[in-house]
Amino acid sequence: MVRASVEAERAGIPSVSIVASAFLGQASVVAKGLGVSDLPTAEYPGVIATDSTESFREKVVALTNDLTEAFTQPLRLAVRETPPARKDIVIRGTLDQVQDHFESNLWTDGLPIVPPTTDRIEAFLQHTNRDASQSLGILAPDNRLATVWSVAVNGVMAGCRPEYLPVLIAAVEAIADPDFRIQDAGSTPGWEPLAIINGPIIGRLGFASGAGVMRVGNRANTSVGRFLRLYMRNVAGLRTPPGSGDKAAFGGTFNVALAENETAAQEIGWPTFSTERGFAPHDNVVTVQSVVSISPPIYTIGTRAKEILGMLADIFGPENAYWSFNAVIFGRWHPLLAMSPSIARVIVKDGLTKDDVRAFLYENTKIRASALKAYARRASTYDFDLSALVAAGSAPTAYTESTDPERLVPVFPRQDWIGLLLAGDPDKNQSRGFVNNHEQGPPVSRPIQVFEK
Repeated sequence: MVRASVEAERAGIPSVSIVASAFLGQASVVAKGLGVSDLPTAEYPGVIATDSTESFREKVVALTNDLTEAFTQPLRLAVRETPPARKDIVIRGTLDQVQDHFESNLWTDGLPIVPPTTDRIEAFLQHTNRDASQSLGILAPDNRLATVWSVAVNGVMAGCRPEYLPVLIAAVEAIADPDFRIQDAGSTPGWEPLAIINGPIIGRLGFASGAGVMRVGNRANTSVGRFLRLYMRNVAGLRTPPGSGDKAAFGGTFNVALAENETAAQEIGWPTFSTERGFAPHDNVVTVQSVVSISPPIYTIGTRAKEILGMLADIFGPENAYWSFNAVIFGRWHPLLAMSPSIARVIVKDGLTKDDVRAFLYENTKIRASALKAYARRASTYDFDLSALVAAGSAPTAYTESTDPERLVPVFPRQDWIGLLLAGDPDKNQSRGFVNNHEQGPPVSRPIQVFEK
């Protein structure tokens, strides 16, 4: 809405954005990122979803005066503060003084950082043949330029090793892709980015893919995951203090990078996550996608594939069921299932492929149509209508095979949307599911350009 208002004002059409109280700060940040200092707004006080009909009407009527005043406001362009030049020294002092300075400027993620000295940054830049000033894209809501230099700076701060730089550059190229929709990364659900690593670089840089793969502790996984969230704060402007560009209701901590156990995949004859996305087996690839929630551990037992898959559907399916209305509305969704190699071996022993796994999950994971509608309404989608969505081509016809509100419909609109990879303790019978946030943060992959000196 804010973007539309800015464009309307620039075209000479007066506009006013009606903004709920909780989003006033975010609206201001987005407007400033678009070059407008004072966007005409009218505040709806409180939370619409919890207001009674009577209260809602009273507040809307009370907005009349605010709307009249806002329509007469002139559009004023924002004056962006000049950031420090590339090699400017922003502070000299003790380690504690540096930490305090960075924290007071909101340049940290709340954890101590490694001071980004010129020497440390230059050490990173030795691992790429790209110019330090090269643009990697524009990141909203601050609409700042992402550069190789700023990647190196934040990589130092996050505790990465210099040789990780090619991975970091590829990750930033992924989130800068317009398809990733980083402008929505500060939305209420509070999703977090997840970096998935594939290729020989896993072993070369020491990424963990086995036991405790999503634990903090292994430097490559941990620091790369921390870097991604830190970069989104510092360059994109997705910060969480009041009046900021991030309005996550809760949010979560950063996800450590998830490296696939490619050796296990090769042993059982399954394609890796990246090869299913069109890359060659020897390619080094980073994929970034949003994760709005993570399932509990999914334990499975048995010696037959159907036993295993039934248990996966029992847990992975319901974990996604609550959020699946978004898939129908937006026509995009990419849930991810990471399973232990030991689980995959049982499935393969019965001759099943990854597509067979997806087909089973699609066919055996259902939700009542009435529940889907109720969940959509709780997230403020009041006009959720499966018939209209099917007619518009957003949802498959399986959702309207009958008109019974209690009919069962698929949790996963399309089986090919389900991502599968092997990771975790190879000696355990566990899997873990990651729920994607529909068109916000779909998987975007970029090759990692390894620089050989």
